[in-house]
Amino acid sequence: MVRVLKWVGLVFAVMITGLTGYGAKGYFDAVRDVDGLRDRAERLLAAGRGGEGLGDERLEDLLRVQDPAYFEHGGVDFTTAGAGATTVSQSVSKRLAFERFRPGIGKIRQTGYALGLESRLDKDQILALWLDTLEMGRGPDGWMTGFHHASEQVFWASPAEIERGDFLRLAAVLIAPGQYDLRADDPALAERVGRIERLLTGECVPLDHGDVWLEGCGPTAQ
Repeated sequence: MVRVLKWVGLVFAVMITGLTGYGAKGYFDAVRDVDGLRDRAERLLAAGRGGEGLGDERLEDLLRVQDPAYFEHGGVDFTTAGAGATTVSQSVSKRLAFERFRPGIGKIRQTGYALGLESRLDKDQILALWLDTLEMGRGPDGWMTGFHHASEQVFWASPAEIERGDFLRLAAVLIAPGQYDLRADDPALAERVGRIERLLTGECVPLDHGDVWLEGCGPTAQ
């Protein structure tokens, strides 16, 4: 029995070491990539395609839905209601660090990469990269990538210039871009927008940290 426990302990230690190493690989991959990413972010910011390009109030609304403690945490958030398992920094890391992201063990490297970004870039730079890489669903010319790009393609104006309802439609798509249709009268998208509106007006709060679908703001939760 003692021998078995020793083997189990050894296997567990090897697993922990391997996972730690995989996370560290993500971190140092980000450090390696950061010069090019910083240049890309600065070009986006100079073109008004970062967070400031949304307008202060709209940026705040978007982050309340996607990553409420973005400007306070260091890349991960295990406690904020509605934050879910993926912060803005982790979200952009999934697209920058992987040709094809697979959940599970990939989360370890994704998180390491996010921590690497946070150690070398400022929040505005990370936010600009995130906005530029977001999957936004189907548009008039096919699949759309980038929050600003989707706004221009579907609503013919920047996110700061479109109607607030249209802005919330863009925000609502992010949780499942392949599921919603920005170009049509989509009841499911309208229902998601309604939940976001109730959150932003303070009529409701997420049920817990993992409530990214805003079940606490559903019609039956009122």
